Amino acid sequence: MSEFYQRFCTEGFDENGVLNHFELHYPENYNFGYDVVDVHAKETPKEKALVWCNEEGETAEFTFEQMSKLSNQAANMFTDFGIKKGDKVIVVLKRHYQYWYTLVALNKIGAVVIPATHLLTKKDFVYRFNASDAVAIVCTGEGEVSEHVDQAQPECPTFATKFLVRGGEREGWINFDEKLKAYPDTFARRETKATDPFLIYFTSGTTGYPKMVMHDHTYSLGHIITARHWHTEEPGEMHLTVSETGWGKAAWGKLYGQWIVGSTIFVYDFEKFVAADLLHLIEKYKISTFCAPPTIFRFFIKEGMEGYDFSSVRYANIAGEALNPEVYYRFQEYTGLKLMEGFGQTETTLLLANLKGMEPKPGSMGKPSPMYQVDLVDEDGNSVSPGEVGEIVVRTQEGQKQVGLFMGYYRDEEKTKAAWHDGMYHTGDTAWKDEDGYYWYVGRTDDVIKASGYRIGPFEIESVLMEHPSVLECAVTGAPDPVRGQVVKATIVLTKDYQPSEELKKELQNYVKKQTAPYKYPRIVEFVEELPKTISGKIRRAQIRQENFQKA
Repeated sequence: MSEFYQRFCTEGFDENGVLNHFELHYPENYNFGYDVVDVHAKETPKEKALVWCNEEGETAEFTFEQMSKLSNQAANMFTDFGIKKGDKVIVVLKRHYQYWYTLVALNKIGAVVIPATHLLTKKDFVYRFNASDAVAIVCTGEGEVSEHVDQAQPECPTFATKFLVRGGEREGWINFDEKLKAYPDTFARRETKATDPFLIYFTSGTTGYPKMVMHDHTYSLGHIITARHWHTEEPGEMHLTVSETGWGKAAWGKLYGQWIVGSTIFVYDFEKFVAADLLHLIEKYKISTFCAPPTIFRFFIKEGMEGYDFSSVRYANIAGEALNPEVYYRFQEYTGLKLMEGFGQTETTLLLANLKGMEPKPGSMGKPSPMYQVDLVDEDGNSVSPGEVGEIVVRTQEGQKQVGLFMGYYRDEEKTKAAWHDGMYHTGDTAWKDEDGYYWYVGRTDDVIKASGYRIGPFEIESVLMEHPSVLECAVTGAPDPVRGQVVKATIVLTKDYQPSEELKKELQNYVKKQTAPYKYPRIVEFVEELPKTISGKIRRAQIRQENFQKA
């Protein structure tokens, strides 16, 4: 019997069971809310859609039938307050369960959802409201977020309506949870097209103001491969992706692909990450598939996993930043599981991955998804040979956008043209490919260091440095040099057990020389208290580079 997700695709597999052909088909008016959530509610109403808990010990569970009805109530409420097709709505809901039926409701209306993090300040909100012309916000009542929104509102002419979730009464705000109860749980299907805009993410770019990445309704279908062939999710199984709902990773692992496949989403709503708490919940709720950035796995290893039963987890994925092999091997020692790495961007779905059935190479992002024609090209757009560094690009049929790739940067034609040209989407990320076709990450195109005729990627050197016990965090950049043009510089935050010294600098330099080709070692080492970062926690190498050149 075919599975639900197969209504939208045709698949083919090689002799090892690895996906090698994938073709999507969907109606012109495809809408995730009606064609996935409502259909599950009709066909498998009692299947669990969401299992939620928080630090305070509160718990909640929702079936697909409940999700469908709650999203209909929310859609009626939003419509009643004037939200219509095409309207932009900012959603700041941390990991509250209301996020899920809020998004489905806005999808049904045909509104454009703009998820955002609760870490935003007044200035961030002013920029986001005015850049997007958002008309409303659905916002957590926890913390100071609603206060920052109130401070921003006088400077935002299009912004009119404010819904407060889990926050009770606040002047000028609609009490989301109370108001919702009054609305009917049926909602007549609205006219929306698969190619209509439905989602905007502000990317925390490492330079300049965040760009607005706009996706259409088909984006959700692009995540079938993410959920089914990378996470290997099964209907009725529990999946956990560690991400706040304000980040693009939530769309990858906390909503769209999961429900198209029919798996249950597990959510832990926490303020401060504690490895022991999450390990305990994985054991308690018998999580089957798990995805997180390398940092989480590092915390698990630091915590020590001996006392926890991880046996329910049959598959683990890693993404969000490049993986250093040490984490891979330590996790495998504890669990017997191989971490399956993947790569994509806010602008895309899964581009490269160690898919189900593949043998991973620790530290490699895997091979291209069969949904895309991924290539590595030089500065002139020509394919590079194995072993050569090139930019990761997606070749498109006659220059047409493919499902899962973004529509463009909203209101920024210049940046859209810079990314989409010559029949290719240019990711701005560089990698090299080995003889077996596996891709290995190097860095952003801007981050590659050109020293003495060599092209050096920062990630390899950072990986080596991270294995030294003195290094808590580091960023490798180019610094100007009159002879070599540029030299490699390591900016390092030390662990609490170490103090900066000339001896330690030399020790770190020699450590890198032994582990990689000697020309890659950092000729300059600087110790700092902290590294500059974007709001999503990415290191701002561009800022460090700029400071290097100013110092010179």
